[in-house]
Amino acid sequence: MMLGFLLARAGVDVCVLEKHADFLRDFRGDTIHPSTLELMYELGILEDFLTRPHQQILELGGQVGKEMVTIADFRHLPTHCKFLALMPQWDFLNFIVEHARRHPAFRLMMQAEAVDLIEDNGAIAGVVAKTPTGVIEIRASLTVGADGRHSVVRERARLQVMDMGAPMDVFWMRLSRRSTDPAQTFGHVEPGKIFVMLDREEYWQCAYVIPKGRGEEIKSKGLAAFREEVAALSPFLRDRVEELRDWKDISLLTVAVDRLARWYRPGLLCIGDAAHAMSPIGGVGINLAIQDAVAAANILSSKLRQGTPSIDDLQAVQRRRMFPTRATQRMQLVVQNNVIRRVLGATKPIELPWFLKLFRRFPYLRRFPARVVGIGFRPEHIRTAVQKKVGPQSRIADR
Repeated sequence: MMLGFLLARAGVDVCVLEKHADFLRDFRGDTIHPSTLELMYELGILEDFLTRPHQQILELGGQVGKEMVTIADFRHLPTHCKFLALMPQWDFLNFIVEHARRHPAFRLMMQAEAVDLIEDNGAIAGVVAKTPTGVIEIRASLTVGADGRHSVVRERARLQVMDMGAPMDVFWMRLSRRSTDPAQTFGHVEPGKIFVMLDREEYWQCAYVIPKGRGEEIKSKGLAAFREEVAALSPFLRDRVEELRDWKDISLLTVAVDRLARWYRPGLLCIGDAAHAMSPIGGVGINLAIQDAVAAANILSSKLRQGTPSIDDLQAVQRRRMFPTRATQRMQLVVQNNVIRRVLGATKPIELPWFLKLFRRFPYLRRFPARVVGIGFRPEHIRTAVQKKVGPQSRIADR
């Protein structure tokens, strides 16, 4: 959606396909980082964004056993917004659509599911999509796969995926929040258990981290046993765990960390999770995807106004974004393998590690993880200007 907005703003004719009738799907990433908020400022829409319902997070902290520690402090970042913004992804998408539609080159097709690619002499020439009125073909000079970690586009394009593994999966759920509840805790670590809570004002968005592939085993023990586990980790929730009436109230996220060896083919580019699935650690996935979109728009907008980008142009996008992708995934793998794996396998009480004790003694150190999470590696900036549409229309035909 962000790439479609930026390209249409730069005068490139764009058609964005959305599989569903709306964006109302729960448990998608909700953290809008300072790097993304800085892009909103550069686009001149930050003030409008901040009028929309959201929560502002100044610090990230956690609880190890009975000890609390603040890990990241965003108040010192060199950005206009020195906080994380929590906004449901459907609200964020609707916000971007609202601004994108102000440009005549932008089109959004809802209930249009890309199911296959159109190939012409070895190059990708568009997609085949299912719609309520039938199957259609959409031809374009560039097809962008931004359809997530289970990307149909990258599968049909036969692009090689390198899987780096993950030791955990996550149960997502929501529980009501009351004004008498304690201040939010972003992480609660006990031997063999990790429980994360995000304060969404009216409710808690909760993540219960489990060892990889143990979802069905936990379900087999029954919902009552699971509710008891949640209540034991956060006792003040005990009087409302009954809100989890069915396993349908709990969503299992299968965690994956992978990336494509090559993000492109002639006429095709993958970005975001379709190019590199991220761990939920740090909540960086959406923000990294948006950085991909900005880089792609910066590099390709002028090429698309002239015609079809070359392989070298598509390669330039991957080359620009490969370092931040690798660096972020490497950081996530270090945390997964040295912290999460050990916690999930622990049987004895866990003490606060020495390096986290330093964060309590020297608050200045909290600025470093804040910068890595909030800004990331090689942040992008808007290099495209607003232009009138000059490119050819995408060709859409019934099939």
